[in-house]
Amino acid sequence: MESLSLRSYPRAILHVDGDAFFTSVEQSIHPAWKGRPMVTGQERGIIACASYEAKALGIKRGVALHEARRMCPDLLVVPSDYETYSLYSKRMFDILRHYTPIVEESSIDEGFADLTGLRRVHRASYEEIARRIKDEIQRALDLTVSVGLSLTKGLAKLCSKFRKPDGFTAVPGYHVHLLLQRTPLAEVWGFGPNTVNLLEKQGLKTAYDFAMKPEAWAGRLLGKIGREIWHELRGSSIYAVNPEEKNTYLTISKCKTFTAPSADREFVYAKLVRNVESACIKLRRHGLRARFICAALRRRDFSQAALEARLTRATSAPQEMLPVVRAMFDRLYEPGVEYRTTMVALGEIEADRAVQGDLFEDAVRIERMERAARVIDSVNEWYGKHKLALGPSLFLNRAPPGPRNVAPLRKTNLLPGETARRRINLPRLDVRLSADGAERAEASGPSEPHGRQVR
Repeated sequence: MESLSLRSYPRAILHVDGDAFFTSVEQSIHPAWKGRPMVTGQERGIIACASYEAKALGIKRGVALHEARRMCPDLLVVPSDYETYSLYSKRMFDILRHYTPIVEESSIDEGFADLTGLRRVHRASYEEIARRIKDEIQRALDLTVSVGLSLTKGLAKLCSKFRKPDGFTAVPGYHVHLLLQRTPLAEVWGFGPNTVNLLEKQGLKTAYDFAMKPEAWAGRLLGKIGREIWHELRGSSIYAVNPEEKNTYLTISKCKTFTAPSADREFVYAKLVRNVESACIKLRRHGLRARFICAALRRRDFSQAALEARLTRATSAPQEMLPVVRAMFDRLYEPGVEYRTTMVALGEIEADRAVQGDLFEDAVRIERMERAARVIDSVNEWYGKHKLALGPSLFLNRAPPGPRNVAPLRKTNLLPGETARRRINLPRLDVRLSADGAERAEASGPSEPHGRQVR
């Protein structure tokens, strides 16, 4: 095999990937659940995350809960506690930033870090620094991560997937060809199913086969993206680690599945309006506005209908969008049909800057709506998201009862001064005590009666 690079680490890029992150956080908070097959997503009826014990039984993300329970009658099912997951994620990235300021958060449970040039600072090799990070995350958060270290983001991501879970893989430049030879095309970051099928028709099987093709060949077949991936696989860093928070979007979408399907017209519309409000909050947070809107309703049987519209002007105020949203909803909604999900997608997004208004626009009304949106943001910043909301939100409390209408322990067992929308931004371990006051190792589960709580 031909070696692709003679230098060990022209750049040292780290990729950290949480192992079954949601269930790992739950097991960290509830030590008695460790080693048990468990999943999150009780409130949705569909698995959001499966522990590795559950994955060993063939239970995967996206599987319906009734199917998962049939595969494993003893399966532990809990509601998703995204608030606690985000707190653990923040702590994980804080640990990364303790070692380097160049950290990119790809998602809630994975990210990149640039360690280049930090060996003298930490008095350790790149491999030793990466192991310290992995060990500190496990020691501080009591959960495992898989870590990959190599020359580029693409190679580092391959390394972190190489030995999951709880894996560590460091591939210097002179061993890149060995990693690529063992990597199927489907595992390359940036290659989707259609691209893999195309490359296989060209006689390629592994990432090494692709990397050994001429650059011009990759460009002719796959264009600019193909050239970039080709360079990344050969150890030339094209995608820099970007520590800035993402603030550019092609689309922004919000989707909400009900705890139980509903045929209540006002309740379903209220859910759709809440999607619009959430999407507009994100627009304003990043100084953006949208001109295109798509609304969709998904029925109980998972079939769905959608409509799209283009607004006369780009906006980030939900009040401007509501007349169009209401018209689309009236056409989409079918009386007597039970719906389980509402979805909103905003497109044609642009920066929120001063532009010349249309001659026939009601400039005073537009200014009032924009000012109202800013006031809503200010109030919600102090008192919690959606504390001040549009009128249709009053119908959200008409949610039908159902077996999945369950909240995580953190939201049902509040500390003094906490509310349903505002809680202390710290993970909390709740320990059950026996009748004689002796502490048990087992923490109370979501469907178990709560004992005395130690906080």
